[in-house]
Amino acid sequence: MAFLSINPYTGGCLARLPAHDEGRIERALQRAAAISRIWREGGFAPRAVMLQAVARLLRERQGAYAALMAQEMGKPVREGRAEVLKCAWACEFYAEHAEGWLADEPVATDAAKSAVVYEPLGTILGIMPWNFPFWQVIRAAAPILMAGNTFLLKHASNVPQCALALEALFRDAGAPEGAFQTLLVRAERIPALIEDHRVHGVTLTGSEAAGRKVAAVAGAALKPCVMELGGSDAFLVLEDADLDVTLDQAVRARFQNGGQSCIAAKRFIVHSSLAEAFIEGLVERIATLRYGDPLHEDTDLGPLARADLRDEVLGQVQASLREGASLRLGGTIIQGTHAGMHATLLTDVTPGVTAFEQEIFGPVASVTVAHDDMHALELANASRFGLGGSVWTRDVTRGEGVARALECGAAFVNGMVKSDPRLPFGGIKASGLGRELGVQGLRAFTNVKTLWVG
Repeated sequence: MAFLSINPYTGGCLARLPAHDEGRIERALQRAAAISRIWREGGFAPRAVMLQAVARLLRERQGAYAALMAQEMGKPVREGRAEVLKCAWACEFYAEHAEGWLADEPVATDAAKSAVVYEPLGTILGIMPWNFPFWQVIRAAAPILMAGNTFLLKHASNVPQCALALEALFRDAGAPEGAFQTLLVRAERIPALIEDHRVHGVTLTGSEAAGRKVAAVAGAALKPCVMELGGSDAFLVLEDADLDVTLDQAVRARFQNGGQSCIAAKRFIVHSSLAEAFIEGLVERIATLRYGDPLHEDTDLGPLARADLRDEVLGQVQASLREGASLRLGGTIIQGTHAGMHATLLTDVTPGVTAFEQEIFGPVASVTVAHDDMHALELANASRFGLGGSVWTRDVTRGEGVARALECGAAFVNGMVKSDPRLPFGGIKASGLGRELGVQGLRAFTNVKTLWVG
């Protein structure tokens, strides 16, 4: 069955790409196995040279890659260029820091010499989502490759051109054949790939349902996995927050990438004394967001990545309204578009309402009122997700105390939640397990070996 590349703005078919058959999959596994020992034993220097070359090409091609993302998944080109540049930064960062972070760590024991050493595992399968078609792949692949592993990419089925462009990027940067490969395969082929003896671990960014299935297969095969799953991040506005600054960041935190982000601010939990002013400020700012062709520079919101995803979000909005939420803005499709949806604001959202309980992966903001800090924390933590969260206040000491009490993998004070190659990234509860990025992500697919010499 072919992979279709569909423009979510026009609905037109951009490309029809054949799925890889069993012969091609087997050759890819053979190539990964063949290069694996050479790649791991070659040391850090050639890996760093390759990643630096990837970074240079990303910077040179940022316009072309941004246009590809705009056409294939609807990301506005301004955001697409920023995504590509962030990928370049991550490559440069790991090229510079991986050797130091993976250096042997001497430990004083009764031995003449003892140390903790970090060794690559082999070939890692990366199962990646469509919402950040370049960043999600690079943030996984860069540390995995620098650690001495090889990488097999199974990208989302609706971004096959991005998947092949990434493979070509690494090839053009001088990566040896087999070090980074794209497989155009359907989800049903994933279990067999994980179980194959030439695959030594799996990293996935995607839905909770997909994560549970993949983690179960990896667990049965006794192979390590990293799962970065869904999120319903809380954005806590305390009564002393700078309202204008907080509102500006709130709109960005929710509607960037059309709201299609695991770490988007999905639940605004606002102190009662600021609630009405915050809601009015959101209405004013959301109303200025410009929907349009993602290839146009002045577009703020493009379409959702697929029409079925748009319809799913609309269904969640309608369910929330039936359950007692109020509609302050939006809530409808944009007529005459393939996958467009008006930016939406829901208020009177309480525990039990769909918008509070589920992850809404689209341009929908919801507001819940809190009476004090403890109530805000209670609401924030009353979620089965635990990816990120942010706290907004003029008192940073108070904010840090609240942030420390958030049940999540990343807590920010006076800043929107974001990923950063210098810091670990991942969640708890239904938001996944393990960490990407930072020193923890770099070591995620290494054998942490004890070396003891008498």
